[in-house]
Amino acid sequence: MSTTIINEVVGFLKKIPPFHLLEESELAALAINMTMDFYAKDTAILREDGTPSEYLRIIKRGAVRVSLKSEAGEDTVIEYRGDGDTFGLVSLLSGDRQRTTVTAVDDTVCYLIDKKRVMGFFDSKPEVMEYFLKSHFSKYINTTYKEMHNKSLYYGSSDHLLFTTQIGELATKRVVTIKEDASIQEAAQKMATNKISSLIVTDKSNLPIGIITDRDLRERVVAKGRDFQEPVKNIMSPPLIRVDARDYCFDALLKMVKHNVHHILVIKDGELKGILTNHDLMMLQGSSPFSFVKDIENQRTIEGLIPMSKKVNRVIGLLLKEGAMASNITKILTELNDRLAKKVLEIAEMKFGKPPVAYCWIVYGSEGRKEQTFKTDQDNAIIYADIDAPEKMEEAKRYFAGFTEFVKESLVKCGFPLCPANYMASNPEWRQPLSVWKKYFSKWISSPTPDSILKSLIFFDFRPLYGDAGLTENLRAYLVKTLKGQNLFFAKMAGVVVKNRPPLGFLKTFIVEKTGEHKDKLDLKINGIGPLVDSVRLFALEAGISETSTLERIKALKEKNALFREMGGELEHSFEFITLLRIHNQLEQIERGQALDNFIKPGKLSSLEKKSLKESFQVISKMQGIMIDQYGPGMVGG
Repeated sequence: MSTTIINEVVGFLKKIPPFHLLEESELAALAINMTMDFYAKDTAILREDGTPSEYLRIIKRGAVRVSLKSEAGEDTVIEYRGDGDTFGLVSLLSGDRQRTTVTAVDDTVCYLIDKKRVMGFFDSKPEVMEYFLKSHFSKYINTTYKEMHNKSLYYGSSDHLLFTTQIGELATKRVVTIKEDASIQEAAQKMATNKISSLIVTDKSNLPIGIITDRDLRERVVAKGRDFQEPVKNIMSPPLIRVDARDYCFDALLKMVKHNVHHILVIKDGELKGILTNHDLMMLQGSSPFSFVKDIENQRTIEGLIPMSKKVNRVIGLLLKEGAMASNITKILTELNDRLAKKVLEIAEMKFGKPPVAYCWIVYGSEGRKEQTFKTDQDNAIIYADIDAPEKMEEAKRYFAGFTEFVKESLVKCGFPLCPANYMASNPEWRQPLSVWKKYFSKWISSPTPDSILKSLIFFDFRPLYGDAGLTENLRAYLVKTLKGQNLFFAKMAGVVVKNRPPLGFLKTFIVEKTGEHKDKLDLKINGIGPLVDSVRLFALEAGISETSTLERIKALKEKNALFREMGGELEHSFEFITLLRIHNQLEQIERGQALDNFIKPGKLSSLEKKSLKESFQVISKMQGIMIDQYGPGMVGG
């Protein structure tokens, strides 16, 4: 290697942590023995379940995508890495199979350091090893220490439980085992009978030699089409990670992170005494959504619910920092907020007495689609059963007037802001008998004025939250039936939808606010995710699909629409990415004590984030272009 090239490599490494910690002579010695490799765009550099990496790769130029196979067998993107980032370290150190797939998203050039030199480096330079270990485990450790030091309503006295609770106190004492020569089918039946997610595999001497989990059954048996009569030893996961019953739970947590496992055997005096799972640790910390739901159910007053509502953001923050997908975060957030709202409604019924008529409390907008980020405006209404007697109707009107006002104010206390447009059940217009709702829908569809289309975009995402869900099902069936063949309505809706274009200019530059408080920013909700949600809704309504969630609609449309068979995956990825950006942005605002909004400054995004956001906007624009072709410029613009 020439002196010029060596100097170039040294100059590059000087800017890259942790190599900046090294002396120039050490960098030069390292550079001499490094190699360089080129990977064309879309090349799979490392494959999930493949052989472990023999090199630590440093990206000189380009970018890679790190992904995992989901339970459904689809690629789930974990993160992107760009110039100066490394990959391949975990499998290199463990010598185990590669855990992720790493793919070049651009033509990419990497410097390669072989395993022998990496290991030697770690032996001689502990500060370098410490950096790498911290960089890989920081997400989990930082979260844990934050829980330890930050006082919060949510954790209270449980802050230190990870560090003061012995593993033996938490571990499941009853361990179900199975012999190594038992069949896979026997194992599955045993897990189902005992309602457990794992079995310990033992040898002829009854000593534990491995573990089989429900994930093993999915990924190693069902997905691979293996014979159910094969012995379980063929699919078990050795070696087992063990902890002593007298160790503290934090020690188990670190081992789970280090070895990427969810189950650990608990040993006491050389004998198997139990098993510990990551769910046990979540429950200990109180960060499990199930624990949160239990806390809500125990409340009997609105005042008792107020502190509960403040804990939701804490749960979502933890899930985000642990790498949960955006769609999973919004699902959990929706479930928690649903539970809060249901409890408010239960308390309201206790206060006002039994309602005079069957009713259903419905939600719509992002609530209806189960796509809430952090706290969102109240978007709710009431459908109640039709009443013939005038006096009974007046009684219902009086009851729901007081009832909905109480619920509205209670939800405000619990952190749900009022809807600025007053699309709430406290507005008499939006608490009506089923027959009136059907008239609303029929009018909006048959006379698609701009106001009708606006209301359709909001209300047609409705779903039941509390009460008689049969009323909602009746209205949904009526909507699906009424929409059939309504081409003018869909054309008018398409016209509204395509007017809201993603904020991307002709030269693929971001279109941002030019003045005002949001100068140089763009709105990820209205102009980013909005056009995608609105477009998918249009196609779903036209196809008679009853799902309200955007991702569920895309999944259903893949079976009915050629466009979505082709573009469905791209649309899902775009939805996930933009939603995750929104959640990250709002979490940062919460941590800084700022008011929540959906505006981001593209200039502060990384190059890979910018690239992904632009690609997401291009996918949405492509779908809108197809929509214009389908309905025709004349109809769309009319």
